[in-house]
Amino acid sequence: MTSNLVKSYFRMDKLPHIWCPGCGHGIVTRAVIKAIDELELDKDKVCIVSGIGCSSRAPGYLDFNTLHTTHGRALAFATGIKHANPDLEVIVITGDGDCSAIGGNHLIHAARRNIGITAVAFNNNIYGMTGGQYSPTTPTGDKGTTAPYGNIDKGFDICKLAQAAGASYTARGTVYHAQLLTRLIKNGILNKGFSIIDAVSVCPTYYGRKNKKGDAVKMMEWLKDHAVNVAAAAKLPEEKLAGKFLIGELYHNPQPEYTEEYKKITESLRRG
Repeated sequence: MTSNLVKSYFRMDKLPHIWCPGCGHGIVTRAVIKAIDELELDKDKVCIVSGIGCSSRAPGYLDFNTLHTTHGRALAFATGIKHANPDLEVIVITGDGDCSAIGGNHLIHAARRNIGITAVAFNNNIYGMTGGQYSPTTPTGDKGTTAPYGNIDKGFDICKLAQAAGASYTARGTVYHAQLLTRLIKNGILNKGFSIIDAVSVCPTYYGRKNKKGDAVKMMEWLKDHAVNVAAAAKLPEEKLAGKFLIGELYHNPQPEYTEEYKKITESLRRG
């Protein structure tokens, strides 16, 4: 199955990829194309947009309409694409720093507008490509090259941030829970408004090494032991959830989609 996905959806002449051994981004990328494959979307009607970062290299390998944009601006470019051609399925591949730091304002307003874009945040808690700086999702106390004594900032919860701004679908999966992650991305694509999936990934090269988290296997085991599905969490006492994080569909509240509402205005103007 994996080889068929690669042959069907990858630009074979662009391989091999540049991700480090043990990086979780390949698993998230597979989840994206598996979701597209299971939904039987027309490749010519899918546009994948990225900014800058390790995750943002993915569209260069994928055989769709793709756009590799500037740092933090993927959602701004994607908004323009969706406006210009609302029939396209627009998917944004972004990193935790790309979407919640330099691109944070674009994230807020894409969510506020509830525009029909699906954003998949490859969240490895670090700026991997540019040298291991701490990001807005780096846990408090953890280290980065720009926080050698430990990060004192409180990290963003990307899903809560997007929900508060107006997103109609938020979910979180991990690279350990790969099948769940695929289902969440599928559901995000099916949602007509703005969807964001926080895909918790692993970076053994910078984040893991700097914080003595062990190798990729150890980091995956940590995800297995600390992620709790929202359905299970609802039945657990609060003390059992200490130190854990939630995965699954966190919020789904269908709302009018932005380009459809915009179209109503233009059609009313044409009618005079």
